[in-house]
Amino acid sequence: MAHMSRLVFSILPAATVILLLSVGPKAAFAQTSTNTQSPPVNTYDQDQILQTGHQFFGSVSGGLASVVERAFASYGEPNGYILGEEGSGAFVAGARFGEGQLYTRNAGNHKIFWQGPSIGIDFGADGARVMMLIYNLPSIDRVYDRFSGVNGSAYLVGGVGMTVLAKDSVFVVPIKAGVGARLGLNLGYLKFTREPTWNPF
Repeated sequence: MAHMSRLVFSILPAATVILLLSVGPKAAFAQTSTNTQSPPVNTYDQDQILQTGHQFFGSVSGGLASVVERAFASYGEPNGYILGEEGSGAFVAGARFGEGQLYTRNAGNHKIFWQGPSIGIDFGADGARVMMLIYNLPSIDRVYDRFSGVNGSAYLVGGVGMTVLAKDSVFVVPIKAGVGARLGLNLGYLKFTREPTWNPF
């Protein structure tokens, strides 16, 4: 009987260690899995923007993939975008006016308007559907400001054009596919507002 007791006491520590090794990691993993949550995704990937753009522009979206690819290569994933329409005209000096909807993942959707003057070697008039990709937008209030054009940012392929506007660290990339006769280049800015206005300044 004493021999049996010694045998049991000698096996018991080894069995305890084996039990802890088999149960412990699983319990720890289960606790980690329940306590760790993936952070919410606040940006839009390239496939999402392309799908939205093709639906929005329809049959005139032939060069959209190349333009969007260039925007993503330069600036990454946007955390907001605008879908809208604008009209513009110029004879050396000109103006543009537009309205649309601002879409974000974490701050809802908002009606938005924009206006802006332009000056340069620029003649004609056009109307266009516009998708604007927005980068580094910390809050909705920061979009209601004046955004100036970035030199050398114009890009055109397959009837779809892209430019880049900036204000501090926030970038707006308008992508257009429209009809009309606009020749040359222009310099100017866009001012985003909550309400429509006829004052481009």
